[in-house]
Amino acid sequence: MDFSESKAIYQQIADYVCEQVLMGRWKENDRILSVRELGVQLEVNPNTVLRAYDFLQRYGIITNKRGVGYFAAEDAIAKIKELRRERFVNKELPHIFQEMELLGIEIGELSEYYNEFLKAKKDEKEN
Repeated sequence: MDFSESKAIYQQIADYVCEQVLMGRWKENDRILSVRELGVQLEVNPNTVLRAYDFLQRYGIITNKRGVGYFAAEDAIAKIKELRRERFVNKELPHIFQEMELLGIEIGELSEYYNEFLKAKKDEKEN
């Protein structure tokens, strides 16, 4: 995993865990890698992984069963989407809207671009 300097490493690890769940590599209710295992895999200090796991536990995305390990929560996918949606709406969307205003892009035009994007993804899946 290549870490960027724009975001704390523990947050990038939390995003990685969320992506594994969203992509179905780690299933809801299934055991996930231990702090030590993920630290070795990502070549980071286990304390950094522990910080990411603590963050994910606060949002109910993962749970810790003492003596057994960490597990993806029963409703992890819904909670991940909720967390990411909140982050997108509150942090990223205002920047997008500001850029749209500066460039004179109307919401209808953005809708057209989005529809083109969806069509291209659909075509990609069919081929």
